[in-house]
Amino acid sequence: MDQGLRAVVTGASSGIGAATVRRLRADGWAVLAVARREQRLRALAEETGCEVLAADLTDAGDVARLATAVAGGGPLHALVNNAGGALGTDTVEGGDPADWQAMFEVNVLATLRVTQALLPALRASGRGDVLLLTSTAAFTAYEGGGGYVAAKHAEGAIAHTLRLELAGEPLRVLEVAPGMVRTDEFALNRTRGDAARAEAVYAGVREPLDADDVADCIAWVLSRPHHVNVDLLVVRPRAQAAQHKVAREA
Repeated sequence: MDQGLRAVVTGASSGIGAATVRRLRADGWAVLAVARREQRLRALAEETGCEVLAADLTDAGDVARLATAVAGGGPLHALVNNAGGALGTDTVEGGDPADWQAMFEVNVLATLRVTQALLPALRASGRGDVLLLTSTAAFTAYEGGGGYVAAKHAEGAIAHTLRLELAGEPLRVLEVAPGMVRTDEFALNRTRGDAARAEAVYAGVREPLDADDVADCIAWVLSRPHHVNVDLLVVRPRAQAAQHKVAREA
């Protein structure tokens, strides 16, 4: 990896975000890691040498603080919009609108705010990347996933539209859409702390993806020559042929 490149990674306190920080730092990137949990960020900084900023990206004031921090640190070459998450497995009929609103705030509006705030710095670098970590839920619906599916469809629409709007500029818009990924918190948060239900998501699945697998994909996409735009990279474990087709061992 070329030296002198700098990235912002959101949702960096755990899971795919933290793994992406580790991988980019190993590849020689300077990284500003952003998340709400400051203590976890500090531990990540001690481990990797990244910069950190504790911020709630659903808050416009915190996003403005992020933009100021980026401006004071030199050129910015990549934004990895990783912050997101799912709440609940309710049907559309039985879903709580508050859960849908919370998912839209973190998956869609936070991505929008941060992208808007950092596009000037990415443009000024002369070779900027906006990478959105969406999901296979961004193009395939499934029962019990309505709110998350809707949010990820909307986030994917940001990627598709922004790519059209930025055509001709020295900016890439990249999308990585993982399928089943086993991390410490995603399923647990979705099931509101029910460890048994969270574990059942992966029951019998041989080698679901982990955070490092996805971080590897993110690093690969960012490392392509800058005239190469990976519009969409879909990555699933071998055991998952489609959203509803997962091989499970007895």
